Amino acid sequence: MNFELFIALRYLLALRKQAFISVISLFAVFGVCLGVASLIVVMGVMNGFSTDLRDKILGVNAHVIVMNAHGAMTGADEIARQAADVSGVTGATPFIYSEVMVSTPRGVKGVVLRGIEPESSSKVLSLSKDMLAGKVEDLDREDTNPGIIVGQELAARLGLSVGSMINLLSPTGSKSAAGFTPKVKFFTVTGIFKTGMFEYDSSMAYVSLTAARDLLGFSGDVVSGIELRLADVYAAERVSRQVESSLGGYPFLVRNWMEMNANLFAALKLEKTAMFIFLVLIVLVGSFSIITTLVMLVIQKTRDIAVLMSMGAKPREIQRIFMLQGTTIGVLGTLLGYLLGVPVSLLLKKYQFIELPRDVYPVDYLPVRLELLDMTLIGLAAMGLCFVATLYPARKASRLNPADALRYE
Repeated sequence: MNFELFIALRYLLALRKQAFISVISLFAVFGVCLGVASLIVVMGVMNGFSTDLRDKILGVNAHVIVMNAHGAMTGADEIARQAADVSGVTGATPFIYSEVMVSTPRGVKGVVLRGIEPESSSKVLSLSKDMLAGKVEDLDREDTNPGIIVGQELAARLGLSVGSMINLLSPTGSKSAAGFTPKVKFFTVTGIFKTGMFEYDSSMAYVSLTAARDLLGFSGDVVSGIELRLADVYAAERVSRQVESSLGGYPFLVRNWMEMNANLFAALKLEKTAMFIFLVLIVLVGSFSIITTLVMLVIQKTRDIAVLMSMGAKPREIQRIFMLQGTTIGVLGTLLGYLLGVPVSLLLKKYQFIELPRDVYPVDYLPVRLELLDMTLIGLAAMGLCFVATLYPARKASRLNPADALRYE
């Protein structure tokens, strides 16, 4: 142990004899501890919320969507094959998108209707993993009425279960002497899914491509577009450009999930940055207590500093003594913050004892995801602030004149 560290630790251990300085030191440690713990928990929740929201959005929606600028698309099988040949694309499936009205004896509800191909959609969407009852393959069953899969919240609202009969009213219809008559078709509920996002679970339904074409009045192999799944979700921009080039450009429009959800994830990133800055201020309060502790200790130890300098200690060594002392307080507070913040985050992640209103937030619990980079940045920020707090008191101590300090001793 070198000279500076030895003296710094001796001064820290002797603080219990100076009750007031000791109390201020404890406040400094607890301030840093609470700041670090708060940062760990909040950053974990923000990371978990962003990741969970992204996974849910990308489970229901594709990574990349190919559409026609003129509207409906024909020749979907050939377009899907060309898109699937692009490097980085792991799956392609056609889809039909429309808004319809669901009618049951319990009420009426507007829903987003998606026509899918059950076999190929399993390689692009996570619908098969979200099923609570029934199977996606049941959409292609040969029965009197075509099958439909609805969300859990929609099923609860309209009193639906597997085997229930519902009516779908299409916006496309026919004109008659009595006016416009919407097209109505009976469907049998063959499955119920739950994504965990209230918006999707309460207003989305799936049918087969054939049933969707029949309901919406599409002829032939017309679809709304092609959905693609990628091996790397963060390569969406690069792969989407390659897909567009492979298809020959216009009239094909290729959009990726980053473009379609840019505002949402930009807002989440901004909120995460703002929360980090706000909570760092708590650590800053703790670092102010470190300044107070060291300034009062310098006043208390003026004679000791003068004796050390008279015995040959250099000003730089005196400065390092108080810098090491303040840094030790910061290290202790940071370690206690990790010991408090990490277990709280893990408990929150495992037991999910904080519930959120499902009709307000996209998820009904607080997801937590601890990332090594954020944990490292939190520790470095706390240690950096604590180190900066030691500079002024340490500099003051190193500039003491031994003769002046010992004149009245």
